[in-house]
Amino acid sequence: MPEGDSVYRLRQRLDAATCGICVIDGELRSGNGAGVSLAGRSIIAHDTHGKHLLTRFDDLSTLHTHLRMQGSWTITRAGRALPSAAREKARVRLRLEDGREVWGLDLPVVDLLPTAREHDVVGHLGPDPLREDWDAAEAVRRLSARPDRPFVAALLDQTRIAGLGNLWVNELAFLRGVHPFAPIGATDLGALVALAARCLRISATVPGMYQVTTGDRRKGSSHWVAGRAGRPCLRCGTRVRVRDEVANDPEQRRTWWCPRCQPVPSGDGAGTREQA
Repeated sequence: MPEGDSVYRLRQRLDAATCGICVIDGELRSGNGAGVSLAGRSIIAHDTHGKHLLTRFDDLSTLHTHLRMQGSWTITRAGRALPSAAREKARVRLRLEDGREVWGLDLPVVDLLPTAREHDVVGHLGPDPLREDWDAAEAVRRLSARPDRPFVAALLDQTRIAGLGNLWVNELAFLRGVHPFAPIGATDLGALVALAARCLRISATVPGMYQVTTGDRRKGSSHWVAGRAGRPCLRCGTRVRVRDEVANDPEQRRTWWCPRCQPVPSGDGAGTREQA
């Protein structure tokens, strides 16, 4: 699933390509506005909150979308057709006044609502480090509310802090030297939240550093533990372990960690049912 930094970068691309441009033809093909024409509306801004994308129009309406595991956006040049297989997955189509077309493909969430009611679809989310209204103290407060919750589960909960996905929560656990299933309250939450914010901002805004957590952009060396099951830890050489986050999880989340750099807390049963 794309994480907050992925959607932020998508927003930047869509902003550069579409802001201030009028939609002369197009429609929604799913969601609560399926069949609604978008013709005549001008795109005035794109915004994000966590993994949610908000596209605002000049008629004070907002298109709310979420990529989840499979969604994507693409833009075709004037006179170029989208392949027929991709067209079948189109959930949003916007033909712009310059002839380009913007396609929202295989989007599982498509909502059209008044801009004044955006809170209805994103108001449940926690603070987002990539927003101007980022509130680190509020994120710490929300994470503190359940100090016994497992580290990875707490950070994946978008109502606590928005924008962190599976890659980032695993990498943050390693960087903090915390076992992924240790209680979230066992770590310094202020330092954790500050690190999470810094990592997301670097990934979202620094060229060449998208989701690079080690500082090494070479293939196979950009992550400390994520995706490295059975391979040696880049810090100590111990074999990285992996475990299912939730049994039968449809999103197939995995949790990776180094048993030496992230030891099981004394007296804790975390780490059972692990895989090589």
